[in-house]
Amino acid sequence: MAEACENLGGTGYHYWRYVALPILLPTLLGTAILLFGNAFGAYATAYAFTGSFLNLVTIVIGAQIQGDVLYNPGLGNAMAFGMIIIMSVIMLIYARLQRLSARWVR
Repeated sequence: MAEACENLGGTGYHYWRYVALPILLPTLLGTAILLFGNAFGAYATAYAFTGSFLNLVTIVIGAQIQGDVLYNPGLGNAMAFGMIIIMSVIMLIYARLQRLSARWVR
């Protein structure tokens, strides 16, 4: 594709701007979204690295459901529901980006 762009008078900038990035961008964004979703839902890793000193969503949910000093299972359930909503949005965005990147494979 770079050769075709060059034969049509394009520069390296034109290749990356109009050819390579439109093809690669959905895949790169999809990768970033999946990595975010994986990190967002990781409880054991976050707890192992920080203990209970940081108020990360997964750690707070675990503390509320297991019975912390400020035991409030309703708060844990509400935060878990919020995580479900966020993960659903992430999966919808990923599905859209996957459809966009699939058009280049055909």
